[in-house]
Amino acid sequence: MPPTEEIVCTDEDCFLDIFENHYTYDVPDDFDVSALSCPVCGGTDCLELVEL
Repeated sequence: MPPTEEIVCTDEDCFLDIFENHYTYDVPDDFDVSALSCPVCGGTDCLELVEL
């Protein structure tokens, strides 16, 4: 099953606190949240993966 990740936006001016990213394909091993951007503020350096 493709992975699901929970990602938080740490930008103080952004009202989004957490979102889930659902993959529909096999994700390369070197892919990480630095390749994503926040769907609300557009920031890239403010995203952090939630480790459970």
